[in-house]
Amino acid sequence: MIQHQKISDTELRTKLKNGEICLGGNRKLKIYGTLNCSSGKSMKRENRVFFFSEDEALQNGFRPCGHCMKTQYLNWKNGFI
Repeated sequence: MIQHQKISDTELRTKLKNGEICLGGNRKLKIYGTLNCSSGKSMKRENRVFFFSEDEALQNGFRPCGHCMKTQYLNWKNGFI
């Protein structure tokens, strides 16, 4: 997990371009989702974190976003994850 405030913009762009980072999350709400989710674009920089994989997000106690990851969210909500 990478905190947005602890990574430079250049390093972040490089990791995004190389496909190393695939998901973003809100560290306070413990929710993760896709990088192009409209819900995630409005969060504060100090609350934003990035993940290398969905497994990493789940291992850190985050849940899927109900807006951009509906199937994963419903699985999580129903106890399948």
